[in-house]
Amino acid sequence: MAKQKIAFVCNECGADYTKWQGQCAECGSWNSVVEMKLGPATKAGARGAQFSGYAGNTTAKVQPLAEISLQDVPRLCSGTGEFDRVLGGGFVPGSVVLIGGHPGAGKSTVLLQTLCKLAERMTCLYVTGEESLQQVAMRAKRLSLPTDKLQMLSETSVELIGQAAEQLQPRVMVVDSVQVVHLAEIQSAPGSVSQVREAAAFLTRFAKQTGTVVILVGHVTKDGSLAGPKVLEHMIDCSILLEGSHDSRFRTLRGSKNRFGAVNELGVFAMTEQGMKEVSNPSAIFLQRSDDVSSGSVVMVMWEGTRPLLVEIQALVDDSHLGNPRRVAVGLDQNRLSMLLAVLHRHGGVLVGDQDVFVNVVGGVRVNETSADLALLLAIVSSFRDRPLPRDLMVFGEIGLAGEIRPVPSGQERLREAAKHGFKRAIVPAGNAPKSMEGIEIVAVNKLADALAAIE
Repeated sequence: MAKQKIAFVCNECGADYTKWQGQCAECGSWNSVVEMKLGPATKAGARGAQFSGYAGNTTAKVQPLAEISLQDVPRLCSGTGEFDRVLGGGFVPGSVVLIGGHPGAGKSTVLLQTLCKLAERMTCLYVTGEESLQQVAMRAKRLSLPTDKLQMLSETSVELIGQAAEQLQPRVMVVDSVQVVHLAEIQSAPGSVSQVREAAAFLTRFAKQTGTVVILVGHVTKDGSLAGPKVLEHMIDCSILLEGSHDSRFRTLRGSKNRFGAVNELGVFAMTEQGMKEVSNPSAIFLQRSDDVSSGSVVMVMWEGTRPLLVEIQALVDDSHLGNPRRVAVGLDQNRLSMLLAVLHRHGGVLVGDQDVFVNVVGGVRVNETSADLALLLAIVSSFRDRPLPRDLMVFGEIGLAGEIRPVPSGQERLREAAKHGFKRAIVPAGNAPKSMEGIEIVAVNKLADALAAIE
C-alpha cells in the first residue's frame, strides 16, 4: 500500500510546514496550522501527468509575447445587471468563481435564478450536495422560475461530477458547495483542508481545460471570511461575498478578487418573495431618511468599484459613566475612529474624551475608504453640540494627522451623483472643488478648522 504524505498548512496564509507548530511564522496567526493529507505518493512521471495542463493547455510551448493573440473572449451575461457589474461584465469562459456568504444570505437562490435564465440560451448544470433535488425544485417553483431547460445533479463525489460534466458539456456549472464534495483518494473527511484544496484544484483544472464556467459555493467563518485554506482564494479567478443581516431584506454582493475586472465592485439586491431582485439605484434606498431633522446625521458619497454611492453616516455622542469611554463603529474602521477623534481634539478644539461615541453607516453598508473621514467628524460634532446639519448638505474628504483635508479620487463624479439626487450644498477638499458646478454650492476647505467653521 502506498504511503500517504502528510503536510501542515496554515489556514490564514497557505504556508506549509513539515511539522505542526502553534504559530505560523509567515503571518503570525496562532492555532491556524492544521494537518493535511496529500494522498498516496506517486512517481514523478505519474505526478507530472496528473498535473499537466493545469492552466488549460496540454501542449504548452514557449512563444514571444508579441505573438500572443489579443482577441477578446466573449463574456456570458448572467441576465442580472448587478451580478454582471461585480463580475466585470459577465462570466468569462474557463473561469472559476467562488461565492460565499452566511447561511441564509441567498447564495443558492441567486445562483438558481441565474442558471435558470442562462439555461434558456445554453447548457447549464446545477450540482447540489447539501440539498435534495426535491428541495431545489420546490424553491424554483416558489420563485416561478423556468425549470424545463436546467440540468440538475445531486452528487458529492468530485470524480463523478467531472464524468457527468464531460458527458453533458455544460457552458456553466454550479457546485453547491465546495465544503461537501470530496475526492476518493483523500482519506480525510469532506470539508477538511486537504479535501477542499484538492477538490477545488480538480474543478479548476476541469474549468481551464474545457472552457466551462465553474461557480463554487463556499461557507464562511464566524468573522465573515471564507472557510477553508487560504490557498483556495489563490486558485480561483473571482471571489465574491454575499453580505446582509437577517433583519434586513437588502443584500450586497461585493467582489474581493477578480482577474477579469475591477475589485471592490458592489451589487445590491433585495430579498423578496419572488427571489433576489436587483436594485439599480442603491443610493435612493440608502438615503431613505426621516422627515424630522436630527443632529448627528450627514450624507457622504463613497466610491465602490466604478460607481459612486450615497450613504448616510450617523453619530451619537453621550456622557460616559465609565472610566474608559466606549468607541463603537458599525460599518467603519474602529481604529480609524479613535485616530480621527484625536485629530478632532488637537486640530479642531473639540474634546470628546469623556464621551461615549457611537457611529453607524445606515443600511448595513461597510465603508472601506478614507473619504468618510470628514463626514464622520462633522456628524460627531453635530451630535456633540446638538446642532442638526442641513438635509441638502453632502460631505466627503480624507483627514490627515496634521488636520489637513486631502482630496480623494473621482471627486467630480461624486459631486455629480450628489447633484443628481437633489443635494444643494457640499463641503469638499479644495483639491476636489471644480471651477463651476451647476445646481450645487461648493465649500472648499483645506483644514479641519475650516470645515468646522462652515457648519457653524
